[in-house]
Amino acid sequence: MPDNPSEGRPADEYDAAELSIGQLVSEASGGMSRLVRLELEMAKLELARDAKQVGKGSGLFIAAAVFLHLVLVLGSITLGFLFYEVVGLSATLSFLIVTLIYLVVAAILIGVGVLHLRRIKGLQGFGATMADTVALFDRDRPAAER
Repeated sequence: MPDNPSEGRPADEYDAAELSIGQLVSEASGGMSRLVRLELEMAKLELARDAKQVGKGSGLFIAAAVFLHLVLVLGSITLGFLFYEVVGLSATLSFLIVTLIYLVVAAILIGVGVLHLRRIKGLQGFGATMADTVALFDRDRPAAER
């Protein structure tokens, strides 16, 4: 007797009433198994496609970041020369002011970052549920095994 009595035929081409419950369950589980395998295969293909898109997008963001870094460097030089030419400061003092501006901006960003990191609560929900689960298992275990 074949593993799959319907052999992929439509329901109207064979009589399910002639099959035993075991055969019907076997066929249903085989169909479900095939469906799950096909769903997983489709998910893999979609994930591969999405991964390629993420890679391309990330590459473009990296290229943009490189160009923005160049703009920042050139803008800094321009600002230094602006202080030198327009304000009349010495070249050393002009570029020192630009450097100090960047140090102040960096200090502000570090402070904001630290404040955000201090707000992290961790895995509080996970810890609470895990403690409940461990307590539940300890309760079911005999006292001699604890």
